[in-house]
Amino acid sequence: NDWVPPAAVVLHLGDLALGPIGESLARTSALNGRRLLVPGNHDRVSTATQTHRAIERFRPLYEDAGWTVLPEILRGRRAGRILLASHYPYHGDSHGEDRLVSHRPADEGLPLIHGHTHARDHGAHGRQFHVGVDAFDYAPIPFSVIDAWLAEVSPEPES
Repeated sequence: NDWVPPAAVVLHLGDLALGPIGESLARTSALNGRRLLVPGNHDRVSTATQTHRAIERFRPLYEDAGWTVLPEILRGRRAGRILLASHYPYHGDSHGEDRLVSHRPADEGLPLIHGHTHARDHGAHGRQFHVGVDAFDYAPIPFSVIDAWLAEVSPEPES
């Protein structure tokens, strides 16, 4: 809350809550901003790791804590560019080989912001940008940082 004003939009790219779900989500309910969640493999609303029944059971807990649960891959525009957002990178993992490959976005040459790797390195690696708070001193990254990266990343492919 020191970095995020009450009216800000917060896009969380997954692995929001671990441990006892009620305790974990309760801690997030006091966070500022309009909070949007792209589920990660540790979230109880992830199609990559949870059954449909489990998702139906846990979605209300996330919503009651103030989260809007979004699809696992987003495609939109930012700074005039097409941008993907997903918990998962195109490639790379924190466990050696890439896990949950079927849930990763297809690499069509578009810029991608992601989490998942829990790496201490951060920022841009080609068209991928690791935005996990574990790599940014547990602080959110302002969209202005993403906009500056988008201005530098190679142009999107011709359709």
